Amino acid sequence: MTTTTRNDPTILRDLGEGLVLRRSTLADTEALVAFNAFVHGRPDTGAPDDRAGAWVRDLMTRPHPTFETGDFTIVEDTNTGKIVSCLNLIPQTWTYGGIPFKVGRPELVGTQPEYRDRGLVRLQFETIHQWCLERDYKVQAITGIPYFYRQFGYEMCLNLGGGRAGYLPQVPRLAEGESEPYLIRPATEADIPFISQLYDLSCQRSIVSCVWDEALWRCELTGKSADSVNRQEIRIITSPEGEPAGFLAHYPYRWGPVLGATWYELKAGLSYAAVTPGVIRYLVATGNAVSTEHDPEPFGGFSFSLGANHPVFKTLLNRLPRENWPYAWYIRLPDIPGFLRLIAPALEKRLTDSPFAGHSGEIKITFYRDGVRMVFEKGKLTTAEPYKPSPAGHGNAAFPDLTFLRLLFGYNSLDDLRIVFADVWTDSPEMWALLTCLFPRQPSTVWAVA
Repeated sequence: MTTTTRNDPTILRDLGEGLVLRRSTLADTEALVAFNAFVHGRPDTGAPDDRAGAWVRDLMTRPHPTFETGDFTIVEDTNTGKIVSCLNLIPQTWTYGGIPFKVGRPELVGTQPEYRDRGLVRLQFETIHQWCLERDYKVQAITGIPYFYRQFGYEMCLNLGGGRAGYLPQVPRLAEGESEPYLIRPATEADIPFISQLYDLSCQRSIVSCVWDEALWRCELTGKSADSVNRQEIRIITSPEGEPAGFLAHYPYRWGPVLGATWYELKAGLSYAAVTPGVIRYLVATGNAVSTEHDPEPFGGFSFSLGANHPVFKTLLNRLPRENWPYAWYIRLPDIPGFLRLIAPALEKRLTDSPFAGHSGEIKITFYRDGVRMVFEKGKLTTAEPYKPSPAGHGNAAFPDLTFLRLLFGYNSLDDLRIVFADVWTDSPEMWALLTCLFPRQPSTVWAVA
């Protein structure tokens, strides 16, 4: 139980009726653990999610490369001293076409049932959005339940998860007397340079990716509790002689009846077709051995939750018959013109590599209530500024609400958007072609900091 007084310097706002909005302190740790284990627990049984609680305890008590103990917002009922709502903000750096920008990741959003529908989460989002503005976090990104975060200015516009899976009959068997051609062992801190090198190469397949430095890799390897919902096992794939060949990541528990790889990369020159059968056998052996406390279903398969465009999917489709559709990240981008100026080198490179090389001209994009105006001169973006369409639908291209973010982040093509939204248009075929070159569809796989 917390004990906040009205003159507490952590208080951000008095909400009335005994409720206060404040920042977290180290003393809140166990109350936050219990609160999050409860609100993120199983709705069917009421059982708490101890793994979510462990994640909270790690953030609050273990050294984290980006998170501080004051990065939770808390709504406390001072009549009882209890936490009734909270969320947090996990800072990190992502890139767009190799260009870095700061991101604030809200997570662990929850409210006690009897305090819901009072706007408490909205007030906390307003608070962390102000923090992001002050800290120059260009983008906010969150995972979460369908629709909910659209209420706070977020749009689903980056792939989250997805991949392919197989069942026990698809497990490749070793021939009698045959040994594993590749071995798999736990990663150590000495492996960080190798892991980092392969990870950076893999990010080239995505428009958007997350930057991982040595401190973050070390935290992932040694800084998280064994039962944290966000801890992953990182493994090194080696030749029988011990030469590193790749790395693999998976959760230490199952989601339902399968155990899935969440990251999998090989050194250049190695065949996924040759290495993956052994990885599948490893996943099956590990999946059979992990605890079934949270997932009592019998073990039944393996998966590669590696997004939509991983090279392994082109090699072993007969072993991976089930396609798992990706979910999506919610993204908030409050300053679209500013972000376009930031990523200008990426946009200019796309023009250079397209039939519009050296293009000069103006693009007025309407979002109906506001918009953005871009000017290119000889292939260089010289202007990206707010644009007020008058009348509301005036411009060279139109995207209702936040749908432009889907195009900007490569989640949908212009053709995709036009199929779904009749009020997406351009004023000429040439403008359609230009925007298609500037903003191609390219799914991203983001391994974010948690």
